[in-house]
Amino acid sequence: MTRSERLAIAAAALVALATPALTLGLYPQPAVPEWPAPALLAARPPAALGTAYTRTLFGTGGETAEVAVDAVPADAPELAGIVGRIGADAVALVRTSEGRTRSLGVGQGVDGWTLESLAIDAAYFTRGAQRARVPLPAGE
Repeated sequence: MTRSERLAIAAAALVALATPALTLGLYPQPAVPEWPAPALLAARPPAALGTAYTRTLFGTGGETAEVAVDAVPADAPELAGIVGRIGADAVALVRTSEGRTRSLGVGQGVDGWTLESLAIDAAYFTRGAQRARVPLPAGE
């Protein structure tokens, strides 16, 4: 390799290394947007979870439904737990009025109540026209 070829390669390397640094200085930097103060973000506290049950599902957000959340009837079975896969082989563990614990599959009954369905956090029982959603007990 001749001396002139080596000089040409060195010059090309210098141009390749200097080009990014020179290009950054030619273009103006975009302005950084100003974010609102944190106090403005926390000005409105989130609504309580209980209000979610009183709102309409597809409403405009301004109106509230007049339907209140039904309380669990006093004689409804007490849910102790749910075992298995929801939708496949899940059973509810309930405490009867005598204090015993038994497992119920969907369609089975205890104390006059029939287990209609299971959710991840509750069991749905019916007795005649009466319907009850029995939630899992809160953990300690």
